[in-house]
Amino acid sequence: MSFDHTTPTEQTHDADRARDRGNRVVAIALSALVVAGLAGVGSYLVLDRSEAKEQRPDAAAQDGKQPGADPAALVAEPVRGEKSWDPEKLTRNHVAGEVAYAMKPPVGGDHNQAWLNCDGVVYEKAVRDVNAVHSLEHGAVWVTYNGKAADADVRELARRVGSTPFSLMSPYEDQAGTIMLSAWGKQLTVDGADDRRVAQFFAKYVQGAQTPEPGAPCTGGIGAA
Repeated sequence: MSFDHTTPTEQTHDADRARDRGNRVVAIALSALVVAGLAGVGSYLVLDRSEAKEQRPDAAAQDGKQPGADPAALVAEPVRGEKSWDPEKLTRNHVAGEVAYAMKPPVGGDHNQAWLNCDGVVYEKAVRDVNAVHSLEHGAVWVTYNGKAADADVRELARRVGSTPFSLMSPYEDQAGTIMLSAWGKQLTVDGADDRRVAQFFAKYVQGAQTPEPGAPCTGGIGAA
């Protein structure tokens, strides 16, 4: 017969140590499970974000496609397809009557002494050429459109003009293009408001270097006749 020579106190300590080891093993196992679970969630989030990124265009790329995203670049680039007239040949006399301009809409020449208010004004009816030309002399960009223009384009152009001092907009039925932008000595024809050249034209010619009278106002003139 064998006897256990350990005392009751020693047996108690051994049992406590065994329980401690068991608790540590359980704790380690639980920690490993938690870490593995977090790693799995993190991987899922990374994959989910990666997939979402692949499914939608990159935000920076989208911004780069937006008109006006880089004003300095827009000003530096030539406006493809624009027409230019020699500013030295565009007379600037004040006259009382109408003027037979060589282009429609006109981009310069003799004009009425009263300019058309052009502080981001959208006119719903046609305006007089002789007053609008005076606004161009002050550095305004004049947006015109005919009946072929889509309603959505007209609204978008009106939004742009309405938020841009030294610009104006009006219908112009007998113009050759659907949408035309005019500044002093400059003109551009586009088919839609989303054409990047619209932003270019505004960036370059709203009070641009072509302005014969820089610093002249676009308020205090007259409204539509």
